[in-house]
Amino acid sequence: MVRTDGNVIALNVPGSKSITNRALLIAALAKGESVLKGVLFSDDSRHFLDCLNELGFLTEIDENSRSVKINGLSGKLPKKEASLNVGSAGTAARFITAFLGLSKGGAYHLDSSEQMKKRPMKELLDSLTELGCDISYDGNEGHFPYTIRGKGFLKPETTVNIDKSSQFLSALLISSVLSKEDFTVHTTGAHGMAYIDMTLRMMWEFSVDVMRMGNDYVISRGQKYTAREYEIEPDMSAAAYFYAAGALTGANVRVDGVHFDSMQGDIEFLRILEKMGCELKDTDEGIVLTPPVSGKLKGVDADMSAFSDQALTLAAIAPYADSPVIIRNIGHIRLQECDRLNAMEKNLTALGIQCETDADSIKIYPGVPKGCEIETYEDHRVAMSFALTGLLVPGVEIINPSCCKKTFEDYFDVFDEFTQKVSELRKRNE
Repeated sequence: MVRTDGNVIALNVPGSKSITNRALLIAALAKGESVLKGVLFSDDSRHFLDCLNELGFLTEIDENSRSVKINGLSGKLPKKEASLNVGSAGTAARFITAFLGLSKGGAYHLDSSEQMKKRPMKELLDSLTELGCDISYDGNEGHFPYTIRGKGFLKPETTVNIDKSSQFLSALLISSVLSKEDFTVHTTGAHGMAYIDMTLRMMWEFSVDVMRMGNDYVISRGQKYTAREYEIEPDMSAAAYFYAAGALTGANVRVDGVHFDSMQGDIEFLRILEKMGCELKDTDEGIVLTPPVSGKLKGVDADMSAFSDQALTLAAIAPYADSPVIIRNIGHIRLQECDRLNAMEKNLTALGIQCETDADSIKIYPGVPKGCEIETYEDHRVAMSFALTGLLVPGVEIINPSCCKKTFEDYFDVFDEFTQKVSELRKRNE
């Protein structure tokens, strides 16, 4: 997976989680067999696939070739009753819930991990209730577990607030093809609009067009997804860790298949690295990052509201910058797998790095990190990000590194291969 190509360390990363899970549901909603290639196989995507299988969809899974065949039934559900568990997968939690809630007939019990039970769902569930869906809760209202009974669309429109998660809107849009009439989603809030762009583009690629008018989204009646062969992009979130590692270690890095025309919002993280002094070149094989000529990263003031999954990545490399790094408009990440702003502050402090946080931002000062234990809070992105800090200082120990299996199960194997290639190139160039 990791190799040298001249003076460039080149590697492959798994397919995009966001694209994989959108493609899985769209393929199930289409008519006929779709073949998905470059699929991510991780805890999240396996939970999504398990849910589709429990609902009765026929799938053919080949993890070695990273492909999935799905026989879509044009929006019909094979089973009228099922018990599902979405694990900690936010996309499965929101997308499957909307699919079942907007379908007509059937009773489905949904449960999740303890972690997912704490994450926001209420805004989506309120929208489904407004449309006529019946939801009965086993415990706390607005959270897993619950039983959902869809009655189709009893109204031609709904409103959803996406300040806590853009997935609420994506979930409604993807399953809007089930409506027999023109359907409108009114939105408030503006979190994660890059992911909405991804959803709209993928719907269009499967033959469904959505009209956007300001904060309103209109889906004309009669549209259906077309089954097709579909190639999934490499995961830009995964790629970002290795581009950041190159920026720290002085290595030229290329992640194969990553280009600036990516539909993934995290591609903007590379522009942050560019502002910090790195150079970028989009080649036929993928984007090549060249680290700063000075050998030192520059401080930066970054609005990361549109690609906040990489806020932790920037925080982990910030101590090595020549001036403070400010990360703004990320308050919503307090409601993800863990309170990620708190995780940044606690781990940076343990590393001996001064930082200041408020409701939705953090300021990180330059410093010399010291070895310590990194508390991951069972959050894959905390584990993967703070491994970067340990590239330049001994004694950084990641607690519970296996939490990476949520999205990138062999991350630390690839990370070790990468560091070995860095050492080899240094020796070769001495």
